[in-house]
Amino acid sequence: MFFLINITIVQTQNISSKSTYYTSTINFIISDLYECIPGRVLCQLQACGAADVDAAVRSASAALTVWSKLAGMERARVMLEAARLIENRREEIAEIEVVNNGKSTEARLDVDSARLCIKYFAGQSICHQWFNRNVVNRREYLLYAKKTKITTLLNKVVLFVFFAYKKCSRKHTTHFGWPEGEKIFRKIMEMASRGVKPVTLELGGKSPLIIFEDTDLENAVRGALMANFLFQGQVLFHAKLNSLLKEVVRRTKAIQIGDPLLDETRMGALVSKPHLDKVLGYVKQAKKEGARVLCGGEPFIPADPKLKDGYYMTPCVLDGCTDDMTCVREEIFGPVMSVLSFETEDEVLRKANDSALGLAAGVFTKDVKRAHRVIENLQAGSCFINNYNITPVEVPFGGYKASGGVRVIKDFLSTVVVEMGDVDSLF
Repeated sequence: MFFLINITIVQTQNISSKSTYYTSTINFIISDLYECIPGRVLCQLQACGAADVDAAVRSASAALTVWSKLAGMERARVMLEAARLIENRREEIAEIEVVNNGKSTEARLDVDSARLCIKYFAGQSICHQWFNRNVVNRREYLLYAKKTKITTLLNKVVLFVFFAYKKCSRKHTTHFGWPEGEKIFRKIMEMASRGVKPVTLELGGKSPLIIFEDTDLENAVRGALMANFLFQGQVLFHAKLNSLLKEVVRRTKAIQIGDPLLDETRMGALVSKPHLDKVLGYVKQAKKEGARVLCGGEPFIPADPKLKDGYYMTPCVLDGCTDDMTCVREEIFGPVMSVLSFETEDEVLRKANDSALGLAAGVFTKDVKRAHRVIENLQAGSCFINNYNITPVEVPFGGYKASGGVRVIKDFLSTVVVEMGDVDSLF
């Protein structure tokens, strides 16, 4: 099993009114969950205790026994019904995600991805019975990033992701996964080793986007904005591309910040006040280390008075970055673009690979031979040529180095997505 998940029936008056949720979890500690958009309490969460973890392990083990005996067609029928329910409640689920984590319109894409992933494995369960105790069993659990604390799914059911270090060696647990945080992962690996349990890691990314001088400038600008303001990475511009950088700054300043529930909003709030402070701290540290702030990097108060206490900041572009700067070495996980320059192919490969992480990477150039040559030498799991963030569910996903571990042959494969058309961009 990837995670210990407890399914708890929830009593609530009206989801859309953001009422408090009450669950039957025992041995709990009440804590407030803040809505990041206006910065107010959304509901109260109950932290699990040892008894809850034990109950979740027993429940998951029992469910796995039943699921493992189902034929492929039976599994497919269950998963297709789940996909149908998600599709029917797409807007509701997306809205709850937006309220919970501050995402804007891309929350709908996340919901669609979940539905398509379930449908894909439904088909696989029919076509390949050897999935019986492999992939299908390990895709029945839904995983949210550690900062996303609550999501209501389907009909009054909440999936809580639990993890207790001391349970890592339990006989009923067969596999552990963790999405981020090197210190926590090291502790989990240490505890899991006592029971000889395999561990899947994904410790984030610092994904480089390389833009050569012969690129299509419009597509490169779109790719740079998508790479940094939907996901966190860094951009390496060829030294001759000053005009491209100016256009990136212009469009970054034009990004509409505000209520992510509105379709015209392109950037919502960060997930929490401590995280906002952390991201702003990275900008401050970058300036101390010599980076130049070309735009953004400041707290932001939207015009709507209802949003005045939300966790907002202006998207930031940092120029003059060097390999040893903190903003280049560490994953910021916020709307901050770190720009480095290069002149030669060997130089940019050295810069791009000089990281403990290797989740993704991209190359923009009209020279397809050079693109494939560079991609071949990039230490990243998901690689893009003349596009970014194209992630269909049927394409293998996983990282490299500390970002990896979710591939079957994880140390030898990478996914390369190539596109020669126009880049779709939300910015």
